[in-house]
Amino acid sequence: QVQLVESGGGLVQAGGSLRLSCAASGRAFSSYSMGWFRQAPGKEREFVGAIRGSIGSTYYADSVKGRFTISRDNAKNTVYLQMNSLKPEDTAVYYCAAKSPAGGKGYDYWGQGTQVTVSS
Repeated sequence: QVQLVESGGGLVQAGGSLRLSCAASGRAFSSYSMGWFRQAPGKEREFVGAIRGSIGSTYYADSVKGRFTISRDNAKNTVYLQMNSLKPEDTAVYYCAAKSPAGGKGYDYWGQGTQVTVSS
């Protein structure tokens, strides 16, 4: 029902910036909370941050707070993850996810992921 496609990943040096995009299908996009997650090799998937649907407030994991910013453009059905002051430990596959306002705490839809590599 909802398809998510991430883009914008790549290789960047420590201290640099990247902006990830997540394009979503579906006409109910504006009501969905959108989350970003990441998974590094050998580690579990971890929460990065999210933006709520109706309110539009954002919240972030402590590890990225102050460096990453989530925004959304409902007219384009797109959510963004602006990543600044990148660190090598930010290296991971980044995933976009969508959560229905009627759903539980888990996310209902996931993108394919985009690789972010931060070099020293």
